[in-house]
Amino acid sequence: MLILHEMFASLQGEGPHTGRPAFFIRLSGCVPPLCPWCDTKVAWADGEKISVDALLAAVERSGHRFVVITGGEPLRQWETGLHELDAALFDAGVEVQYETSGKVPIPAGIRGEVICSPKYLSGVWHVDPVSLSRAHHLKFVACEETVSEIDAFVSDHALNLDRVWLMPKGMHREEQIARLPFVWDHCVKKGYRLASRLHILAFDTKKGI
Repeated sequence: MLILHEMFASLQGEGPHTGRPAFFIRLSGCVPPLCPWCDTKVAWADGEKISVDALLAAVERSGHRFVVITGGEPLRQWETGLHELDAALFDAGVEVQYETSGKVPIPAGIRGEVICSPKYLSGVWHVDPVSLSRAHHLKFVACEETVSEIDAFVSDHALNLDRVWLMPKGMHREEQIARLPFVWDHCVKKGYRLASRLHILAFDTKKGI
């Protein structure tokens, strides 16, 4: 059984699949330390139990062949049902993308594409080294105060720039718009890729998008 916060059909608003229609499965719970700027704090709390079969049925009803599994921190439920869902979606020919902080090591046998978003809190990067090597892409929350730390992290770990995405820090549309030019210019300067946050730009703080 998995602990679900919500599921819905939408467009992917971030990263390499920006703008792509998707069915979202948002699992409940996260891993400390928690991010004060998180725009999905509601998913930190307990959700409802749901079976893998019920989730598969929901995906089939949605008609989507691209599923985004996010949180919270979805990989914390790997051993309690997520590995079964991963295998079942793969067997059904459904493409899967995971959104993870990397605080939980990315499993060796995971079949979906993994987008890791390392978190910088209280002067420390909170990410498991295993996650850095297994993630397909790395996505960083960026602002004027954090880009130097991001640059150092990318350099220290010799990350391929084609795997590195920056997105503006901010839970609200106004924050996103205000920081977007700075992050844009920094991506041009350093060779990173820019990740917009389309759902916030379009709907601000509305949930279930």
